[in-house]
Amino acid sequence: MKYKLLGKSGLRVSELCLGAMTFGEDWGSFLKGASKEESKKIFNLFVQAGGNFIDTANIYQNGTSEKYVGEFIAPERDKFVLATKYTLTTNPNDPNAGGNHRKNLFQSVNASLKRLNTEYIDLLWVHIWDYMTPIEEVMRSLDDLIRSGKILYIGISDAPAWIVSRANTISELRGWSYFIGLQIMYSLIERTPERELLSMARSLDIGVTAWSPLGMGVLAGKYNKDNKNKEPKRFDPNHPMVSTFVNERNISIAKEVQAIANEIEKTPSQVALNWIINQKKKGVIISILGVRTQAQMIDNLGCLEFELDSEQMKRLNEKSKIELGFPYDFISSDVIRNQIYGNLYSSIEYHRLDM
Repeated sequence: MKYKLLGKSGLRVSELCLGAMTFGEDWGSFLKGASKEESKKIFNLFVQAGGNFIDTANIYQNGTSEKYVGEFIAPERDKFVLATKYTLTTNPNDPNAGGNHRKNLFQSVNASLKRLNTEYIDLLWVHIWDYMTPIEEVMRSLDDLIRSGKILYIGISDAPAWIVSRANTISELRGWSYFIGLQIMYSLIERTPERELLSMARSLDIGVTAWSPLGMGVLAGKYNKDNKNKEPKRFDPNHPMVSTFVNERNISIAKEVQAIANEIEKTPSQVALNWIINQKKKGVIISILGVRTQAQMIDNLGCLEFELDSEQMKRLNEKSKIELGFPYDFISSDVIRNQIYGNLYSSIEYHRLDM
């Protein structure tokens, strides 16, 4: 396991992150979780491999995830980078039990600290952007919590690029703490963050964590017609968020992943995760491993033991490519480049990463 600096900070995190959304069985059929005993075994495998970065949230498994994580890390609390989240409602009948505003932030963090049985949270994520709360209120409130010592760093998940960039600009100008992390859905079947989010994160030096790097299990081959793996699917396949992933395009990408996996004697999950590891030109991107069994964790960790070659990466990139759309495809076209740089574009030495 190697370690990476998370964004514009000195915080060292493992190149894979353990996602604890499956720690607990409170959510029933929507997301099949793991028992406490199995969760501890998964945690131990991750730690033995050198992992120190753990991601949970106040709502995961109705709070059970935080309780388990807090108990597991307690003997060596300071060696772990503990990340949790707030925003989503904990009481649908209370208008202030959800959202990004100051009241929900403070009550959520205090409740998380109790469940985690810790005095501080290393990284607090804004779980999803709430358009009702002003950016200034969110950033000032987060900065107050950092100054209080309850949290050390902040990140943001599931938000538009313009929100993140504006929030960090305001914070830097006012001397407040800024986001060092960005959490996004990113995988071979969900590459739309390449349009703006990844470019923004690289430009502002924000570390990226990718949730659902296996595309709700699609890239693991679980929905291929010729799939021989009879293991129960972690997510309910009839849930709207999952069913949208099972389509002709995505199954086609999954089959290419499977073909490469067969050629190099690896598993589809390992190939899909290794593809993300190889996205170095796009910045620091860390996959969040959300597993339910020890076998899945062992399998996922195998992505660190090899590297896809250039031809395999090209096949995967071509199979999963998306149109960046306007203005990106327009700006990068040969016609426009020639109008900007004349005939000398290829002769200009460009020392920064390609956009």
